[in-house]
Amino acid sequence: MCVRVIKPTHRSRLGSRHSASLPAVEKWLRLVRYARWQHLADARRVFPHADAVEVASGNTVTLFNLGGNAFRLITAIHYRTQNIFILRLLTHASYSKNTWKQEL
Repeated sequence: MCVRVIKPTHRSRLGSRHSASLPAVEKWLRLVRYARWQHLADARRVFPHADAVEVASGNTVTLFNLGGNAFRLITAIHYRTQNIFILRLLTHASYSKNTWKQEL
């Protein structure tokens, strides 16, 4: 089973806020479409800077650096079911404020 990205149409909404991110988001979508990840180490083979972070809810999210480190894509990866939920797309500046951790 390949990874399924939940709400891939969400990218148009993401792009409306951060149009410069669209090429990077599209590339990310192409790369994850056929992934068969079982854990973070698998994701890091494709995206070496992917990182797992615990947020206020106690859940763990996975961060991807996109667009030459200009953007952060925050996702919830459910390895067992092979689903990825796109949660947020932030500029590096917004990400650095760390307020997003309290929202998730």
